[in-house]
Parts: sequence; structure tokens; C-alpha cells
Amino acid sequence: SSGINAEWPLRPGDHGARHPDMPKKVTDAFILTCNVSLEYEKSEVNSSFFYKTADERETLVKAERAFTDDKVQQIIDLKKQVVGDSDKGFVVVNQKGIDPNSLDALAREGIVGLRRAKRRNMERIVLACGGLAVNSFDDIKPEHLGHAGLFYEHTLGDDKFSFIEECSNPQSVTILVKGPNKHTITQIKDAVRDGLRAVKNALDDELVVPGAGSFEIAVYQALQQYKNEVRGKQRLGVEAFAEAMLIIPKCLAQNAGHDAQDCLVTLLQEYKGVDRPVGIDLSSGEAIYPGEAGIWDNYCVKKQLLNSCTVISSNLLIVDEVMRAGMSSLKG
Repeated sequence: SSGINAEWPLRPGDHGARHPDMPKKVTDAFILTCNVSLEYEKSEVNSSFFYKTADERETLVKAERAFTDDKVQQIIDLKKQVVGDSDKGFVVVNQKGIDPNSLDALAREGIVGLRRAKRRNMERIVLACGGLAVNSFDDIKPEHLGHAGLFYEHTLGDDKFSFIEECSNPQSVTILVKGPNKHTITQIKDAVRDGLRAVKNALDDELVVPGAGSFEIAVYQALQQYKNEVRGKQRLGVEAFAEAMLIIPKCLAQNAGHDAQDCLVTLLQEYKGVDRPVGIDLSSGEAIYPGEAGIWDNYCVKKQLLNSCTVISSNLLIVDEVMRAGMSSLKG
């Protein structure tokens, strides 16, 4: 079975906060998305520090640590600026790492820190919550922050997940799919993807075509009438094209467990008696009016079908001609 949250949560990372003292749930939260390293890093070139006394060594260590602590302090200052004394939350989603010392500093201020988030999730968080993804804290402003009504951690199986919900104007969402095994989840994902693409195509085309095989039946009947106006061997081509259009309703009947020929005869007879599209009812095998049943196909899919089938057939015939010519030359 699949479970889709009513708010369609966005999942920023396949883990939760990396510090035990960080809150597991915050409401009315500001979201800071960044790609800034908050951990001690070695220099890009080979370098060494030489010192004479322990005090000099301590000074060097503090100077290295201060480079990261200053960036953490900028986050804390921003949090105090926008949150103040209220109960609002503050969440940092970082694409790079956050070391333990930085996590401690954030946890003391009640800030939730997520590290090593995936880039694609970072891009989606900005679309869902607003704000901007920043690469530096030097010029950071409150306008760069996003906002969400609810942030919480949730455990699914053995993994921790972080959810961001109740966004005011989300332009990106996540659909949570649950299933007993991988095969079921894959099927659900394919069905969801197909459904979303069908809706998008319908919105782009601004029109739909009756489904349930009714389009193909109508094309078949129209070609049968047009065939009488064609002379010569082209008439055979029109008839072959018309017969090929019946493949779709035949496959629908076979996949539903019905006899393809019986269903086809029923559809053709029903179509001749009415002046509207007639399709196949997969549950009974009888004729159905797809418009009344709410069964529709995408216009662009049918258009592409008519165009592709002729192109592919022509290419296959060309291949046959080339191979036949090659065999003739070998015999000669």
C-alpha cells in the first residue's frame, strides 16, 4: 500500500539531526539552506606549522578553530535576529559537513542542524520553503531564509527521515510511498509518475481524447469509409493501417481477460448504432461511453502514436528492401 501525507512533506535528508540535544520537532521554523563547510578542513596545499612552545601551539589551534567558529556564530546571530525571544524554530540544512564542536554550539542555541544533504534535496527545499541557498555567511540576511510551519524527525524502519511540512506556497513536494517489498514500491512509483505526467500533458494540451480504445475504433471506422475513395494498391495500405489501429482495443480486452474478437465485434456494432465514441469496459467486456465514465487519453500521446507508427513502419520496410537488394546482389 502507499501512504501519501496530506501535506505532501519534503524530505531534506535520509537522516535526522546529528546531535542528541537538538530538538526533534520544531514549529513555525525558519529554514536556512547553505553549502558552507562548518568543519575543520586541511589546507588545499601541503603546509606545516612550526612552534617552539605549547602556548604557540595552542594559539595556532585556536586560530584554526576560530575560522569555523566565526561561521557558526554568524548563524547564531542570524537566529537571534529573526527569532528573538519567541518560540519559533530555526533549522540549518547544509550540503557540506558540520563537525561536533559546531553541532554543540548550534544545539546550545536550540538550532537543528542537518549535514551532508543531497544537492537535489537542497534545490527542492528552496522551492518548497522559499529563501535562497547561500554559499557564504558573510552577507546573509533574513530574506535568504525560508519558512515552514512544521519540521520533525520520523523513523521509518531502521532509517531516520526529516520532514518539512506546512509550507505556505510549495513549488516542490515529496510523495511518501510505502510497500511490503521493493517490487510493490516500484510499481507504485511508476503509477504515480505516469499519473503525474498524464495530468501535465492534459494541462499543456488543454484538451483530451476519449479513452478505453474508443479513439482507435473511431479511426478504424473513418479509414474504412475513406478506403472506398482510394484507387489502386494504396487502398491496401489504408486497410492495413485501419486494421493496425485495432491492436489497442484488442490488447485492452486480452489484458482484462476477455476474448479479443468478441469484444471487438461488440464495439464495432455498438459504434455503428450511435454517433459518439464507444470504448471497452474492462470489468465486463461490454461497450462503454468513455466520456460518461470519465476515461480520457492524452491528446499529445495519440498524436505521437499516429506519427511514430508510420515512421517506424516505413523504416522497417526500408530495411527489408535493403536486405532484399543485398541478397539479390550476392546471388548475382
